[in-house]
Amino acid sequence: MMIDAAAISLIIAIVVIFVILAVFFTFVPVALWISALAAGVKVSIFTLIGMRLRRVIPSRIVNPLIKAHKAGIEVTINQLESHYLAGGNVDRVVNALIAAHRANIELTFERAAAIDLAGRDVLEAVQMSVNPKVIETPFIAGVAMNGIEVKAKARITVRANLDRLVGGAGEETIVARVGEGIVSTLGSSVSHSKVLENPDLISQTVLSKGLDSGTAFEILSIDIADVDIGKNIGAELQIEQAQADKNIAQAKAEERRAMAVASEQEMVAKVQEMKAKVVEAEAEVPMAIAEALRSGNFGIMDYMNYKNIQADTSMRESISKASNDKPDSTNK
Repeated sequence: MMIDAAAISLIIAIVVIFVILAVFFTFVPVALWISALAAGVKVSIFTLIGMRLRRVIPSRIVNPLIKAHKAGIEVTINQLESHYLAGGNVDRVVNALIAAHRANIELTFERAAAIDLAGRDVLEAVQMSVNPKVIETPFIAGVAMNGIEVKAKARITVRANLDRLVGGAGEETIVARVGEGIVSTLGSSVSHSKVLENPDLISQTVLSKGLDSGTAFEILSIDIADVDIGKNIGAELQIEQAQADKNIAQAKAEERRAMAVASEQEMVAKVQEMKAKVVEAEAEVPMAIAEALRSGNFGIMDYMNYKNIQADTSMRESISKASNDKPDSTNK
């Protein structure tokens, strides 16, 4: 029984030691510490334990530190850890510092960390400083003074300006400013043929305006890649103006016609009214004659003379109508 108890105690002790070692090696990255020592980077075990307590992944700090040390970049573990805790990408910042060091570009850790925390890719910015980037604009249309539309496409060669990368405007601003400059240059051209003959005038004029001020880039060159002729805007505007004038003239003519029709209808109404009055007056004539006969103011001979005059007038009207209706023999 004594041997069995001693064996059990030994087994328990071995298990406890194994568990303690497993927890220790899990919590403390000993392999990472050994790698740092082998690379000549002095990192204490307690520093790695402190990273675990601060919820910092030690490999995200130590591996970039080893990389920077091998490249000859002087950075401290506190700088890398503070940048990590601020939400930055430590590995990308160290890669950018190495790339800038190899290209003889002056870039401090504070500047690189600020660029990274601003949301920009600091490594891409350094690479763009070494190898400029070409931005191609879409076709930008402008109208020359003679009314012809001209479309131009430009290629903008830019280089990142690390000093203005924090707070500077991006590529969209560069494209917008260049487009504005192209439209202004095309609009000030006397003729579209001048633009076709010398397209480099566009790039020279636009480049002289200093469009990269306040941006994160430096414009190296603006090259016109293609020039195309569009619509005859001046002719279209003249056609639209003529059509508008035509519509206005038609509206005024229609207004005059309506006024003439209204005046004619008013005249017809007056004539009909006068005819009605004549008919009414003619209806009163027999009554007046009868009254004159009864009162003795109008004799029978006067009445007969009146009838003769009516008959003579009727005959003359019949003769006049017959002569007007007879065809002219000279026209046959």
